Amino acid sequence: MKTGLHPQLFDTHVTCTCGNSFTTRATVERLQLDICSNCHPFFTGTQKLVDTQGQVERFQQRLKKAGRRVPVQDQPAPAEAVQTSEEPTETAE
Repeated sequence: MKTGLHPQLFDTHVTCTCGNSFTTRATVERLQLDICSNCHPFFTGTQKLVDTQGQVERFQQRLKKAGRRVPVQDQPAPAEAVQTSEEPTETAE
């Protein structure tokens, strides 16, 4: 069998924004969740507004900050005219 093929697994400490934390195994040592089974509306049976840190507003702010910059498109260089000689080339007979 090949060695070094599989990624290294860690005992991962997972923390949710609601304060719930648990340990599982993953390829990273720490995970931060926005929502977990402890606070998800499907599992709790309650309706709750889930706003993931105003991602739409943050995007709109970045868009305004960037201005309406249009990326410069690369234009192909004009093809140089190929000069042909007026005299026909002689072929060896």
